[in-house]
Amino acid sequence: MRVLSFLIILTCASTFAQQNLNQEFEAIESKVIEWRRDFHQHPELSNQEFKTAEKITAHLKSLGLEVQTGVAKTGVVAVLKGNHPGKVVALRADIDALPVTERNDLPFKSEVRTTFLNTETGVMHACGHDTHTAILMGVAEILSKHKEDIHGTVKFIFQPAEEGPPPGEEGGAKLMIKEGVLENPKVDAIFGLHINSETSVGTLKYKTGGIMAAVERFVITVKGKQSHGSQPWSGVDPILISAKIIDGLQTIISREANLLVEPAVITVGKITSGTRFNIIPETAELIGTVRTLDPDMKAMIIRRMTEMTQTLAKAYGGEASISFQNNTSITYNDTELVGLMLPTLKSVAGDENVKIMKATTGGEDFSYFQEIVPGFYFFLGGKTPGSTQAFPHHTPDFKIDESGLLLGVKTLTQMALDYLNQN
Repeated sequence: MRVLSFLIILTCASTFAQQNLNQEFEAIESKVIEWRRDFHQHPELSNQEFKTAEKITAHLKSLGLEVQTGVAKTGVVAVLKGNHPGKVVALRADIDALPVTERNDLPFKSEVRTTFLNTETGVMHACGHDTHTAILMGVAEILSKHKEDIHGTVKFIFQPAEEGPPPGEEGGAKLMIKEGVLENPKVDAIFGLHINSETSVGTLKYKTGGIMAAVERFVITVKGKQSHGSQPWSGVDPILISAKIIDGLQTIISREANLLVEPAVITVGKITSGTRFNIIPETAELIGTVRTLDPDMKAMIIRRMTEMTQTLAKAYGGEASISFQNNTSITYNDTELVGLMLPTLKSVAGDENVKIMKATTGGEDFSYFQEIVPGFYFFLGGKTPGSTQAFPHHTPDFKIDESGLLLGVKTLTQMALDYLNQN
């Protein structure tokens, strides 16, 4: 009889706690949207997120959390210790923006301009990191009110420079790890999400194993021979050689990579050469990215890119060199952790709204955290339901439906509580 009474009391307490959570979720939605709009209107590039970090820090301190600033230059980390002993779970949001000039006609449109790699440009949250930051601030506020329900510790990681630090600088997840973000207290598992403008609001997408690609940055330097534009026969044209190289690189993907195994991409995103319209320049520089989800395919592509670059340059009378820099490894969702947390996703969003996705060739430095501790990374719908139009990431027209943010708050909050309570 005593056991039965205890179970009834426990069930009632659990129901009451969930009702409180639901009320708090609804109450915080407008604040999350307000924070997101503020960040969107005042975006900052990688390793320059000073004002962003100040706003995050002020909020976390107001919640009474232990807060550490200046992590990996501009990162912010906060710790919430529950009233009961247990494991440590980390929740991560990225906070940086991109060198993109916004085209949207929004009341909170970014008007920020800067110089990036010697080019004047706008600055825009064109990948939704403003939403991630606002969501995690909301999660921190709600969880800070429920210390009595937390069996363990929650670590909130607001990470700078996910898009990559400026040339010659360290930054991002790699530097945060180097500075001990997964220690003191030692993290047992980490969760993260990404808004997706092509997935409808109310939907969560996930995949066990590799969900996002490894990213390599490459630089090709082509050397020709400068001459007058009217006498190309007296020189060696590095721009022509560059065009041949760009064309040749795509045949590696279309004719040599077995795309039935996993997708792969080679993209040249920046070409620099010349000073005047009537001078064939001495050099050209190509900068781009390689995306792969299979280690053997990655090795083959890098080998063939090196061979093709050097061979084509030589064939046209010039020289070329290529260098690679690893930006991220494969974002890999831990099988056991996904199995443990999938019921939480379904309980929050509904079974029919939690969908398995195919791997994407986008990249994420969240992968570095996952190399050290088990991690689960998933996608949050940000497209207006019923809309046939999506606004792609990393473009001037990128935008999301803010009504999707609340599901992000609910999901991360419940994942933290359920993970710690299960353990």
